[in-house]
Amino acid sequence: MIRVIATVTLKKGKKKEFLDEMYKIMPMVHIEAGCIEYAPYLDADAEIEEQKKLGPDEIAIIERWQNLKSFKKHISAPHMNAFRQATEELVQSTQIMILSPAR
Repeated sequence: MIRVIATVTLKKGKKKEFLDEMYKIMPMVHIEAGCIEYAPYLDADAEIEEQKKLGPDEIAIIERWQNLKSFKKHISAPHMNAFRQATEELVQSTQIMILSPAR
């Protein structure tokens, strides 16, 4: 199993538009072979000093996939290509971490 943490930095004021587009494709992602979890997250107000917070125009997307092969298919799926085109003008940058269990 792998986990993916994507941090998307949006252009100012574009968070709602981005999330609207994301919620349109989520059902298609959830039925992809190998998808265990795929959802956007915002900061929790945890009041913990060590918490690294997202910026006001950032979203974290947390994903779990059965394997790297499934994730690679996901990123080239037609609905993901359409999503990237639909959000191209909303996104400033994207960073991803692809993680595997330590053991």
